[in-house]
Amino acid sequence: MRGLAAPPYAEGMSERLRWGILGTGGIARAFTSDLNLTGFEVAAVGSRTRQTAEAFAAEFGIPRAHGSYEELAADPEVDAIYVSTPHPYHAENALLALAHGKHVLVEKPFTLNAAEARRVVDLAEANGLVVLEAMWTRWLPHMVRVRELVASGALGEVRALIADHDQRLPLDPAHRIQNPALGGGALLDLGIYPVSFAWDVFGAPASVHAISSPTPTGVDRQTAIILGYPDGEQAVIHTQLDARGPSTAVVVGTEARIEIDPVWYTPTSFSLIDSADAVLERFEQQVPGRGMQFQAAELERLVADGVTAGEILPPAESVAIMGTLDEIRRQIGLRYPGE
Repeated sequence: MRGLAAPPYAEGMSERLRWGILGTGGIARAFTSDLNLTGFEVAAVGSRTRQTAEAFAAEFGIPRAHGSYEELAADPEVDAIYVSTPHPYHAENALLALAHGKHVLVEKPFTLNAAEARRVVDLAEANGLVVLEAMWTRWLPHMVRVRELVASGALGEVRALIADHDQRLPLDPAHRIQNPALGGGALLDLGIYPVSFAWDVFGAPASVHAISSPTPTGVDRQTAIILGYPDGEQAVIHTQLDARGPSTAVVVGTEARIEIDPVWYTPTSFSLIDSADAVLERFEQQVPGRGMQFQAAELERLVADGVTAGEILPPAESVAIMGTLDEIRRQIGLRYPGE
């Protein structure tokens, strides 16, 4: 299990990075809103059309709008780029930004598969640049505290993690979530959250077991996963895209458990409860906006410290998580075009 790490914030930094936003969809809007709210510098946006980029720039007060991703990557006034395009384009967009000397924050899933992830990480390492997966949950305050409690031994021997990410998303066959060509399905959009959480608590699984039911379009509608670990620990995970679940998570130890309130992967609260069901700690904290600024702060901290990998989510772990997702997809028979 992971030990205590340095606080993942960019406090006290004398210089802030200039951010570029690659893509203008809903997740880019949420991220940019949080950056503006919390004092980051958003210098430019790039889209496939200048009209879309200019509209986004006007909405968020961004000084420069580029009508192509290439123009954004080449902008000398941009230090770091946030990649927020659909899953199959994460790798090529990240590689483009890295080739132009930019640090990169890549929206989850990091790429479509582990082979793509390795190419991105290799280029970042070769160029001495930071590449970070935008698994924003890792840096939220409640997750920082969960990690501290697990590492401190407050739970005793940690035995299990149980988490779901079940949502009712659009059922239109043309929607991105239903489209195999866009990396659709529950696993890469939703299931990656509890899979990444299991990695955060237990590290690499020794075994993977998965079953799934497909949609009419051929992506996974719902998937159940059990991850096993060398000392007998288990992670029990469920994800689905057409029915809303409780969105809770529990980390169970021999002496206590952590029950994370809905929605567990967003800014929320939790209780530390002992084996007699007494509440030992109640964690509650207000977070500005949606909480996506913490991952940007982590990238800025890494750059300021002159390192390319942190302890909380190093690039090698993002590659390995993609490997776990690859194995789950192999077991459930989910392949994407071109693989």
